[in-house]
Amino acid sequence: MSKYTKEDIFRIVEEEDVAFIRLQFCDIFGTPKNIAITTRQLDKALNNEIMFDGASVEGFVRSEESDMYLYPDIDTFDIYPWRPQSGKVARMFCNVHTLDGKPYAADPRNILKRVLENADEMGLKFKIDPHLEFFLFDTDDAGRPTTETHESAGYFDVAPADQAENVRRDIIMNLEDMNFDISSSHHESAPAQHEIDFAEDLADRMADMIMTFRITVKTIAKRHGLYATFMPKPKEGVSGSGMHMNILCENEEGESLFSDDYGNLTDIAYQFIAGVLEHIKGITLVTNPLVNSYKRLVPGYEAPVNISWSSSSANRSSLIRIPSQRGAWTRLELRNPDGTCNPYLAIALILAAGMDGIKKGLVPPAEMHENFTGATNSDIRNAAYENLPQTLGEAIEAYQKDELVKEVLGDSVFEKYLDAKRRDWDSFRTCVTQWEIAQYLNKY
Repeated sequence: MSKYTKEDIFRIVEEEDVAFIRLQFCDIFGTPKNIAITTRQLDKALNNEIMFDGASVEGFVRSEESDMYLYPDIDTFDIYPWRPQSGKVARMFCNVHTLDGKPYAADPRNILKRVLENADEMGLKFKIDPHLEFFLFDTDDAGRPTTETHESAGYFDVAPADQAENVRRDIIMNLEDMNFDISSSHHESAPAQHEIDFAEDLADRMADMIMTFRITVKTIAKRHGLYATFMPKPKEGVSGSGMHMNILCENEEGESLFSDDYGNLTDIAYQFIAGVLEHIKGITLVTNPLVNSYKRLVPGYEAPVNISWSSSSANRSSLIRIPSQRGAWTRLELRNPDGTCNPYLAIALILAAGMDGIKKGLVPPAEMHENFTGATNSDIRNAAYENLPQTLGEAIEAYQKDELVKEVLGDSVFEKYLDAKRRDWDSFRTCVTQWEIAQYLNKY
């Protein structure tokens, strides 16, 4: 059931003195895009008559037939609380449609929608609860981002050690103004690293919320003279930033399908785990899309390295763990994604992989009882588990081999995404780094 009607939007715009509405969408890499309209164009927008040039968007069409329409999702209407309070700015997320009115196959929001339609046919309702980590760094005299910080705080520290307590508070207040249900926030393990957690929501809404979260964090940080980054590993020798994905599965009555009446995992839960583990190598290029992503997925920093699962909530070295809350709250936590991914595509692929496990009745491997927190590379090599891709290059190879990934993304997005990541990898491979200069120049 819709939250708003068109009449509601017109009324809110008038009552709240909204002057501009941003019609938001994203490219295949999760980069936010928008077209800003004035209230005079609102009727046209709500009738799905606003056009844009798809050829100008990364991963979209590159042809003469590039004109596309934006179909606003009116239930995503929100006013940006940090913008002027006279002549306010609002936004709506949009689905992209072609000239003939059909959903555009390469639109990430439409890709996730197709996966969730398949879930509906199976009687499954998925909710997502992401835990996003980020760094707040100083800027230089010209306002450019650095990786410097004046603080040395760690896990759960408070002010004055945590120098960004007020920044987090400001971020949270703005998020709550946009209907986020914030559950907690804290300083993370590395200096200048933070986490803000919010309650689970339906998978499609959560993808929108992740996009909003990233924009909000960056905007408020800038207002405080800081630079917020979701880059997975911006500094050596400290923990990287991830986006652990907690997944809940319910039936149409809202009852958990991952837990029985006694809090035990159900067959559906085991099958979902098996499906994700089966496809995780092919998915990793999307959940961990940067060269830098693989600097985080290394031993010693609580990030997963091998393809494993554990029913112990304490085992944070496993790829999938089961948090301690059970019953209606039973969830599966996938720990490898990071905050630079396209949330629509990442969630679509994770859910599709789990659903594939359910359809096929897959059985997961034996759970991992060893805890590899603090393990060395040698320990990992000698363990009896497959490893996640260790480089973007390895992720590219696995991505190409997984037919499910191609089926979910569609031929166009699959190939365009692959081409872009190959370019990234080729560029990195031919780059001479400062590490190489320091290691080799004085020796050879």
